[in-house]
Amino acid sequence: MELTILHLYPDVMSLYGEHANVAVLRRHLEALGVTVTVRKLMADDAPDFSGAGFIYMGAGTERTQKFVLERLAGQGPALRAAAEAGAVVLFTGSAMEALGASVTDAAGTVHPALGLADFATVETDRRAPGDVIAHTDLTDSPVVGFMNKCSLTHGVSAPLFSRLSLGFGSDAELGPEGWHDGNIFATHITGPLLVKNPDLLDALIRLLAKNQGWDLPEQLPVLPHERDAYAVTLRELQSRVK
Repeated sequence: MELTILHLYPDVMSLYGEHANVAVLRRHLEALGVTVTVRKLMADDAPDFSGAGFIYMGAGTERTQKFVLERLAGQGPALRAAAEAGAVVLFTGSAMEALGASVTDAAGTVHPALGLADFATVETDRRAPGDVIAHTDLTDSPVVGFMNKCSLTHGVSAPLFSRLSLGFGSDAELGPEGWHDGNIFATHITGPLLVKNPDLLDALIRLLAKNQGWDLPEQLPVLPHERDAYAVTLRELQSRVK
């Protein structure tokens, strides 16, 4: 079993330690006997999704996000083709906005995005940092995390999270959040999302296995302390829910 992970722009889109999502996925896959290659697409590299079984991009600043939008201009069809061919795609933080139709910055300039979905993002003058408890059909357990955005995303027809019990959704408090279409997953939740949520990580690994034709054991590897850490975080965040 072999897999190539393509990490998009880790030099400019890893604002909150998103490299940890790639590291923990690699560690879990290697515990299953998978030979993993991590290929990094850096700021000066031409986009190339070929051969990737997992494609990831994390959060950046408003400025670096616009830089990446320029670098990825016209690459929407190629990214969708990769996903339709079996690559699992995960974009977190401000990277999620790159998958929609456009991003309008605070000055009113419209920046075309990849166009994989019809939703559009508008930046605001209000930054809304905060912790999140999110609910998805992918896992029985809630997803925990942190979000720090100054934007509203309108028109998401297929949210990844049906609702939040803590935090601000795509465009409303406690509303739906993120986007999901086939093998493509996106959320404004930022940082080490897969480190904090072992059940979500397992769900993505099982999808990878299905797409790659691997046979997996019923019980996936559990790394030390990760589920204990999740339980502590969930308990702390639930104590804040009104």
